[in-house]
Amino acid sequence: MSTFKVILHFILAVVIVSQAHAQDKKPIKIATEGAFPPWNAVDTSGKPVGFDIDVGKALCERAKLECEFITQAWDGIIPALSVGKYDAIMAGMSITEKRKQIIAFSEPYALTSNYFVVGKSLDLPAMDNNVKIDLSSGNQREASALQALKENLEGKVIGVQGSTNAEAFVREYFGTSVEVRTYDKQDNLNLDLVLGRIDGGLADYSVWKVFLESKDGAAAALYGPRISGGVFGPGVGIGLQKRDKELAVRFNDAIEAITKDGTLKEISLKWFGVDLVSR
Repeated sequence: MSTFKVILHFILAVVIVSQAHAQDKKPIKIATEGAFPPWNAVDTSGKPVGFDIDVGKALCERAKLECEFITQAWDGIIPALSVGKYDAIMAGMSITEKRKQIIAFSEPYALTSNYFVVGKSLDLPAMDNNVKIDLSSGNQREASALQALKENLEGKVIGVQGSTNAEAFVREYFGTSVEVRTYDKQDNLNLDLVLGRIDGGLADYSVWKVFLESKDGAAAALYGPRISGGVFGPGVGIGLQKRDKELAVRFNDAIEAITKDGTLKEISLKWFGVDLVSR
């Protein structure tokens, strides 16, 4: 091989390696809602904070990725990912079959536990909050508990955040037995519950915990069993573009690493006060 060809091959190799390094150094843009505390919120300086953000930073550190968080309204968060506005979503998003038709997901980095919360002034039949309903189990006892919940809430106005699994669940399982009112943000739902404009709402326990421990939340309480599985999916994952398989592998390896060393559990305890990551 001539000296010229050797030099040419060397230059090409350097260019390829440089491009690979440049791609590694390209910041990974991660979208979050910024209005779903303690999963994600925005502090007084406008900076995203919360469980999703701390987990994301830990994952990016393990995966040796440079990452930046940007806020995006919930109802446009999946469409914006699909057109490449950013590379990933970390916004307390449950993994569901419907969403998997549009985007890909990492392995779960947290679990979900969904509850109804109602105003204490409502005269509703007592229900055991310790009962668990797995919509995927097909268990008859759990089906009976769900039917009792439906009957007890019949005719009530139930608030949910729009375009969420909570909305999908209420519409599928409660049909026209309740009036469904949708909200753009959980904070607005909470406000209407406090003001008595709605009778109750459905959301993840981690979200209700913050509200119920606040001064405004003193007039409300959990009602009925914990609901998981089915439309709520296996847990919360990172939303990714389907073509970005390499990034999915790097995030999955990082999730495994911070799970094994206890980092993920530590972050959960910091933001929720409970372990929402261990199975």
